[in-house]
Amino acid sequence: MKKYTIQDNPFIVPTNDGKIIKEHFGIPTTGDSQISIAHMQAPPGWSEPYQTPEFDEFTFIIKGKKQFIIDGDKVILEAGQSIKIERNTRVQYSNPFADTCEYLAICTPAFSIEKVHRED
Repeated sequence: MKKYTIQDNPFIVPTNDGKIIKEHFGIPTTGDSQISIAHMQAPPGWSEPYQTPEFDEFTFIIKGKKQFIIDGDKVILEAGQSIKIERNTRVQYSNPFADTCEYLAICTPAFSIEKVHRED
């Protein structure tokens, strides 16, 4: 039995906001509810509503910039920077910049729509 898994067929999460989400590991790909790892591309002008997730989220910026509003603090990360946002923290993600932002998102436990708690 192999003690590794190569993921070359990530789950493409359907979106209607131009964001590309390729989940490599997590509930829809491997059934793992402990961790999710996704490769994301957020187009210029993209944003999500505020949310208060029940998971820790780690973000590593590969290219471009991404804006976070975390409990009222505005944080802007650029390529090569990373952040950990602790579970049960109110946060809003956006890309108000001119270029696409490419990044990795890692959630523990795994991302699920039931645990993200997006505001209307």
